[in-house]
Amino acid sequence: MNAHDVKALRDILERSHIILSFNGPLTQSVIEELGDAIRRHLEGDSQQSRHNADLFSVYIELTQNIRNYAAQRAQDAEDTRRLNSGTVLVALEGDSYAIHSGNLIHRDDAAALSARLDDILALDRPGLKAAYKERLKNPIEDGAMGAGLGFLQIARTSSRPIEYDLSDADGDYVFFSLTVHL
Repeated sequence: MNAHDVKALRDILERSHIILSFNGPLTQSVIEELGDAIRRHLEGDSQQSRHNADLFSVYIELTQNIRNYAAQRAQDAEDTRRLNSGTVLVALEGDSYAIHSGNLIHRDDAAALSARLDDILALDRPGLKAAYKERLKNPIEDGAMGAGLGFLQIARTSSRPIEYDLSDADGDYVFFSLTVHL
């Protein structure tokens, strides 16, 4: 990367009203530090106080999803490095925020993830609430990293339908991106 590229990247970030941008390994300490940066930004933004808790909880859920997926699915050190690296952007869009996240996933996990998200996107607000309550009643499956509530909670929190994309990366990987509006 050269100085011209840095300026071009800065111009894109400014034009897109990005208030936080991170790309790289999402260790627990990085997740906490970025979370603190988001909190500090939000403390100075009294107009956005109704979004503060939602923005922070969605940020935590998205970054933990990336980290937990890597811990669960990585097969070796190189796989761990690739799967634990993610991209997180927080943007101010008018009077609300958008969180964009992206990470590599194994190609063989893409269809199930897409089906799960499509099922969630097919639900209206009452349907999301009912699905969330129903999932709370079910026991956690053996080997699961959580109760499977994350995407349901994100969809319930989002002010618009969540947006996702799965695009070809390389070899055994697909790039998964998700956008949540708050």
